[in-house]
Amino acid sequence: MEGRNETLTPDFILMGLLPSMKCVTFLICAIILIYFAAVPGNFILPLLIWMDLRLHIPVYFLLSQLSLVDLALISSTVPKIAINFFSGAKNITHFACGTQIFFFFTLGGAECILLTFMACDHYVTVCNPLRYTVIMNQGVYLQMGIVSWIGGILAPIAHTSYTMSLPICGSREIHHFYCEMPAIMKISCKDTSSHELVVFVMGIVFIIILFGLIMASCTLIFLTVLHMNSPQGRNKALATCSSHLTVVSFYLGPCVYMYMTPGSSHTPEQEQAVSAFCTVLTPMLNPLIYSLRNKDVAGALQKALGKHSVSKEDA
Repeated sequence: MEGRNETLTPDFILMGLLPSMKCVTFLICAIILIYFAAVPGNFILPLLIWMDLRLHIPVYFLLSQLSLVDLALISSTVPKIAINFFSGAKNITHFACGTQIFFFFTLGGAECILLTFMACDHYVTVCNPLRYTVIMNQGVYLQMGIVSWIGGILAPIAHTSYTMSLPICGSREIHHFYCEMPAIMKISCKDTSSHELVVFVMGIVFIIILFGLIMASCTLIFLTVLHMNSPQGRNKALATCSSHLTVVSFYLGPCVYMYMTPGSSHTPEQEQAVSAFCTVLTPMLNPLIYSLRNKDVAGALQKALGKHSVSKEDA
């Protein structure tokens, strides 16, 4: 009886970003501008790290992976938003919807794990500098990168398979600007409370463990910094830690709101605003946060620009 009235149309209908908003055109144009700022930022940073031998160390390898994650994350939503808005089409195929869900969870999980590994790297750098090259050798940070991606993939396979197999018995309208698991659960005619509980528990365990490791690393760094004699070293360590905590709060804050609070406690508009911050604004801010106060990255950029200007003069 449960699936008897299931609709046969395979496509979903994305209602778009805040459709009731009066200035939605301005908002979409702003998001597109953010996208065109985020793509070069997240592309140039890994390129600089690859080009400059001084940046061939674990923390910058992890930072390059973070940029690739952010580049993929923002590219999985914004182009579809722009295409749907300017074409007037709102449909998204069943396959494309499942792909969006899978990539959103995969990239989100990979980003959380990368941020944790970066915190561990900062801890070793500040608290155990003499053994840094021994502990954080090439094999270790390559394994960190692999674990981040594989760890990000594992859970989404189950979540995506479950979500895309849900029967939709009424309207296939998704009140969101991209396919998201909670939004599809809301339009399903099947009781999803048990799966929501599983997601809630998994989210708590995953976020608490990772956030606990990050906070433990930052606390130990802070205690070590208090005993430093060098003001320059103290300032550098604190700047690194504060930048990292800023990015962590930007990413984990929305995740806690979306997946660790009851869905009935927030409106679709609130969910969309938080999702836009997480998937659009954060990927643009991350390269700025990590590079503006980083002399090594700034030096690599100046070096690259210097080479480019010299080659133009020679030509």
